[in-house]
Amino acid sequence: MTRFNVVAEVPVDAGTARVYEHGWQSWTPTATYRLDERPHRVLDPNWYVVNYRGPEYTPPAGFHADGLLAVDPGTGGPVRIWAAADPATAVAAIRAEVHNGHLRVSADGPVRETVHSGPLASALAEWAGGYGPRPARIRPAPTIWCSWYHYFLDVTERDITENLAGLRALELPVDVVQIDDGYTAELGDWLTCNDRFESLPGLVSRIRDAGRRAGIWVAPYLVGANSAVARDHPEWLVGGAGSPTSAGHHWNQDLFALDPTHPGAAAWLTEVFATFSRMGIDFFKLDFIYAGALPGRRYADLPEVAAYRRGLEVIRAAIGPDAYLLGCGAPILPSIGLVDAMRVSPDIAVEYAARDGDMSAPGQVPAVANGTARAFQHGRWWVNDPDCLIARPGVQRREGWAAHIERYGGLRGSSDRLSELDSWGLETTRRLLADVPPPTPFPLG
Repeated sequence: MTRFNVVAEVPVDAGTARVYEHGWQSWTPTATYRLDERPHRVLDPNWYVVNYRGPEYTPPAGFHADGLLAVDPGTGGPVRIWAAADPATAVAAIRAEVHNGHLRVSADGPVRETVHSGPLASALAEWAGGYGPRPARIRPAPTIWCSWYHYFLDVTERDITENLAGLRALELPVDVVQIDDGYTAELGDWLTCNDRFESLPGLVSRIRDAGRRAGIWVAPYLVGANSAVARDHPEWLVGGAGSPTSAGHHWNQDLFALDPTHPGAAAWLTEVFATFSRMGIDFFKLDFIYAGALPGRRYADLPEVAAYRRGLEVIRAAIGPDAYLLGCGAPILPSIGLVDAMRVSPDIAVEYAARDGDMSAPGQVPAVANGTARAFQHGRWWVNDPDCLIARPGVQRREGWAAHIERYGGLRGSSDRLSELDSWGLETTRRLLADVPPPTPFPLG
């Protein structure tokens, strides 16, 4: 059982105090709460591993954050922030519960407290400006067209080609055509395409010949149970051949985590990404990378956060410094300094509300909530990705989603079948892609 030690007792006003909970990864709910509010928690047990750190980190009551918790006491006193002392090696879980007119804050690992004047949003921005292994530079994000939110797993090479032609015909300012999930034969066998794709190198060449850059979706830390990698190299998995660590269940199969500290697995990562790079791909969406930080036995005796970072360093070495890395489903604090852009919310969906009200599931409500709560990270750690614009008819409350992207969209992408956009959808897509904000902090508010 994880042991939590008390790090502070904060006098609070029960009516006006606020607690900011920061979630573990891109999709984990992140929000500010009143003391009498019940924080969002996982509803589907399968997503304990996928969206959270595991059931042992989700308390039945009280507040819980991974690596970052802030308190505005509501008394006129300063905002107090507790954060993981070194997110490159370990991320402490931090909890808070009301006790006799105080908020009792505890942590299961090293944390550092800072004190800030002003409102909570300003305090978080000030704190973030001096935290973590800062990136050497924050580069502007390219604009993208992404296949996922129309075609999903059924995407074909012909679909990509159709929309590549549509970009030219509609004169849309898109830099990168990103091939999303659906091109592989099996999850984890990244260099083997399914029969809906005749030639990935040929498709990349056509994208580049059309004057666009080529991007691709990869979940580098995930290995599906049905893959050749799982069958042929079980020793590459976290937990080893005998008892691989579960990374959840998705794509109708059990998932395992790749161990980048194993020399063979590291060589495989290098081969995959160097091959993509040689094809001419220079935009990489790294998805579901929470799996790289799962607890479990590894080849090298490293903490899981350090192992996660080592894998990203292997990938960066394979693709070179100029390629653009977008993290998604990613542990937030351990990724500082390693990615160019970060998804800061769950997936968008055609539906406005998430299923069963689950704030870690796809939907506009959770995407807007997380994207707003993490707006302070843009321009300080990376470019914030709020997820793609979907503007076609049938998207519920599409005007509101477009307004969120206009306000908090650092990385901007379209993910509609372009031929299905109506006049409003096309005009909105063109306008938001043509007016991308710089990689500097958003105005507070």
